[in-house]
Amino acid sequence: MEYRRFGRTEFEVSSIGLGCVTFGREIDDETSFGILDHALERGINLLDTAEGYHAGASERVLGAWMNARGARDQVVLATKVAPPLGKQRVIQSTEESLERLQTDRIDIFQLHDWDGETELDETLAALGTLVEQGKVRYCACSNFSAWQLAKALLAAERGAPRMESIQPPYNLVQREIEPDLLPLCRDQEVGVMSYSPLGAGFLTGKYRQGDEVPSGTRFDVIPGHQPIYFTDHGWRVVEGLRAKADEIGRSMIQLALNWTIHQPGVTSVLVGARHTGHVDQAFEAESADIPQKIRDEQSAF
Repeated sequence: MEYRRFGRTEFEVSSIGLGCVTFGREIDDETSFGILDHALERGINLLDTAEGYHAGASERVLGAWMNARGARDQVVLATKVAPPLGKQRVIQSTEESLERLQTDRIDIFQLHDWDGETELDETLAALGTLVEQGKVRYCACSNFSAWQLAKALLAAERGAPRMESIQPPYNLVQREIEPDLLPLCRDQEVGVMSYSPLGAGFLTGKYRQGDEVPSGTRFDVIPGHQPIYFTDHGWRVVEGLRAKADEIGRSMIQLALNWTIHQPGVTSVLVGARHTGHVDQAFEAESADIPQKIRDEQSAF
């Protein structure tokens, strides 16, 4: 694993980050603590959560772990506020997140989604207040399009807090960020922490076109994933990945993770975990001796 400069901040973050969405939702505190311990031992220092992850449960678990382990200064802590993004709401959300996280500062505070109902200047003014108070170190965004990020960066030229990173979905199927967003981030030195490298499990090979969705899987529990991946393009990618994995004797998971982690312009890839093995498989994928030629072939699926 390597450490990469995160945007224009002073942080060096691990190329693999830990997404904490499973904490308090799919796994209990003890299991969550074990995953966090293991991730820290392996060198992961970027931890990402959100107020919206199971009504704050993820933040509470993460805060309890940092307090119990005395680990706050060992990690780069990222969380998010969801729309509506009016000034009062943003400031109140931050205070509540700080309380759940048992800390006095958030390193990377992200706008979880674009708010088309609130003027961006109002939202940025709230972030500016939080930065001045020392409660937020750096501001960022998640799920913004290229034009939305560009608008925020232009506001920074007028004195607003700058978006130092963005968190988009990115995998072999979801590649919308490649034409515009990634070049913009490279040009403007904006960090990229991507999520969903396995497409919510779609790229693991557990789903087949025409078959029933297995009960209890992510696509069964959250059927909203299906329109994103259950498309002609999605099935073509997953079957191409399956064939390539069989051809070279690798797992689909390893190929998909390796491809994303080694994509130019991605600072850190967030992986979710329900057990420590999910952390280990990301490290194994990153270090796997897979030639660039294979990654190029995957890009052409």
